[in-house]
Amino acid sequence: MIDATVAGRTVIPGNILTELTDAFGLGKVEGLHYLPEGLMNANWRLATPDATFALKRVTDVPRGRLSRNLGMLGSLAADGAPVSAPVATASGALVAEVDGGVWCLFPWMTGTHLRGVELSISQVSSLGAHLGRLHEGLKRACDQGLLPMAPETITADVTTPERAVQKSERLSAEVRANGAGSSFDEAAMASLEHRRALIAKHADRRPQDTTPVGSCGWTHGDVQYRNLLWEGGELVAVLDWDRVGVRPYAEEVARTAQVQFGVDGVFDLARVSAFVRGYRSVVPLGLSALADGVRRLWWKRMTDFWQLEFHYDRGDFSFDELFTADEALLHWWTDRLGQVEDAFTEG
Repeated sequence: MIDATVAGRTVIPGNILTELTDAFGLGKVEGLHYLPEGLMNANWRLATPDATFALKRVTDVPRGRLSRNLGMLGSLAADGAPVSAPVATASGALVAEVDGGVWCLFPWMTGTHLRGVELSISQVSSLGAHLGRLHEGLKRACDQGLLPMAPETITADVTTPERAVQKSERLSAEVRANGAGSSFDEAAMASLEHRRALIAKHADRRPQDTTPVGSCGWTHGDVQYRNLLWEGGELVAVLDWDRVGVRPYAEEVARTAQVQFGVDGVFDLARVSAFVRGYRSVVPLGLSALADGVRRLWWKRMTDFWQLEFHYDRGDFSFDELFTADEALLHWWTDRLGQVEDAFTEG
């Protein structure tokens, strides 16, 4: 079986590649190139004499859910959304299970991954409008029976300060016991100590209700620059649909803006506002919902340590740089909490 860790994720053994090409009816493979841009899943550019494809090994979503998510992409594409429907296997399935791994295949899409701050203001506004249209398209897919009906409201977990401190203390103990004394270990220890102080200082600013404000529905789940392709100034593809799920719309708007425009430890607030304006030109999301969504995301970032859990619990160092960047942004954000929320609601 292919090792899903960092060390074993870049190479597909010949026997497994043969099974995959047989499953998808591809024939001869002329080239296979690992794509390092992905974080959770593993991706390759696969070339045959007739066409080029994107091959994806999905590691964190069950096969049934992935098949369901991929099954509605044809509807979105017919709606005019910049998405690509998956290539079916020879048996008509959208997912192949080979050697215990879950795989899917797409036509190759050309374009460039651009970080949010590389986009012009007009492109940023266009991205917001695209997200709004995707949400509307997912709602239509739901009406067509391609996705289950979404509830009107959902419950969102709000981590208590006590629970967050316990998680941070456990990780501090893990660093002391098993760390290598590296510069990352030292930075992690300092960050965990500082985070406990921030949690204590700002605990009263956390969301007080487990029911988010505003409407919810089916969402993409990971709209960020690694999953977006641009060409000629236009958005040409939204990739990675394995995390489709029901969420508050404000949550996806806030998260998308954070990962797109929270760069180098600061928010580009002008782009945040332009993005939200673009979204609200399509979906009239209320300002109270936006403010609630941003506050919930801030507290989630305050009380979450997932990158350190990957590093110390799984031995996966893929997200070390992401932790460093997110930590810097969290402190900047916390110092300007009201200013950031104003940027969202001004949009």
